[in-house]
Amino acid sequence: MRTYLGPPPLAAYRAAIKQGDFHPDEAQHQAAQALQACHDALHGPSPDATTGVYLWGPVGRGKTWLMDSFQRSLDVPSRRQHFHHFMHWVHRRLFQLTGTADPLLALARELAEDTRVLCFDELFVSDIGDAMLLGRLLQAMFEQGVVLVATSNQPPRQLYAEGYNRERFLPAVDALERFTRVVAVDGGQDHRLHPGRAHQRFWTRQAGQPSVLGEVFTQLNGHRPASDEALPLGHRQLSVVRRGEKALWCRYAELCEQPFSAVDYIALCDRFQAILLGDIPALGSPQREGRIARGTEDGVERVAAGDRQLPALSVNDNGVRRFIALVDECYDRQIPLYLEAEVPLEQLYREGYLAFPFRRTLSRLQEMQLQRFGHCPRYRD
Repeated sequence: MRTYLGPPPLAAYRAAIKQGDFHPDEAQHQAAQALQACHDALHGPSPDATTGVYLWGPVGRGKTWLMDSFQRSLDVPSRRQHFHHFMHWVHRRLFQLTGTADPLLALARELAEDTRVLCFDELFVSDIGDAMLLGRLLQAMFEQGVVLVATSNQPPRQLYAEGYNRERFLPAVDALERFTRVVAVDGGQDHRLHPGRAHQRFWTRQAGQPSVLGEVFTQLNGHRPASDEALPLGHRQLSVVRRGEKALWCRYAELCEQPFSAVDYIALCDRFQAILLGDIPALGSPQREGRIARGTEDGVERVAAGDRQLPALSVNDNGVRRFIALVDECYDRQIPLYLEAEVPLEQLYREGYLAFPFRRTLSRLQEMQLQRFGHCPRYRD
């Protein structure tokens, strides 16, 4: 049970400005005001009429910090999750609810039983399965009285903008716009880059030079026992360079190019306090065309047969997607990630289909080069 409530959103923001954690930013101030209005409604005489808040804008504008400050101030049941964690839970529960007349409604009712406010970090839709579920699910959640506060890099109308069968996602867009106050947060500067003292966690490895991660691992692991035995992870074995009680050292090819999932990265962050990843190549590559048989994602619904053009895909996108998921999990859990690559950080992803989502990844990796990373109070409550 929570024993400490943080200050209300607007007071928390003003305190952060006074302490120098943020520079004065009108867009952030407006976001804090919207969150304050939501906070007041939730704790007021008519909480059932509460409108949620949808914060969107470029990376590093303080959206997650604002949302977390809001969530810590709540005296009502709340749940804070990264969006892909939530969707993993949704898919698992839907499987368990097989045979239920209206599983999405049942899931929404289940959620509403112990959650008044649902806080989503990084709402981003790229999977057609998620897209087709969200319209009905969000509508059912809102009808059950769940209030949504979310962060995203895109406004609702741009979510899944180039996705196939996008018309089946539009009910989700309509629900977001109806039940949340959409606030743009773009003060023009990336607050992740300052203020703060530098703490290097990324190195560019020169050809023929020994890896610096060996010394880093020794420092992190101390005098504790270490091993190079493979680590059981899910249904697979993860080959490691070294692993100890609190630190894990792997190669990119083993951790990101093998068929691991976000669930596996969650398990790693549950077990280790630091992760080292070496031999990272230059990511991204020239795009290629792709096709998929029409109707493969439509289940029992009847659709016209034939091929359909897919967006251009980079040949190594699967590994990059896993790398992005790993960075997201480490960032969200405040697990330091120590990286060694063939190219400088700013050149890590040069071109490819994932250039847009990798902007967030780059910003998060840049923040990891600051001493304050790993000492975030939002997970100490």
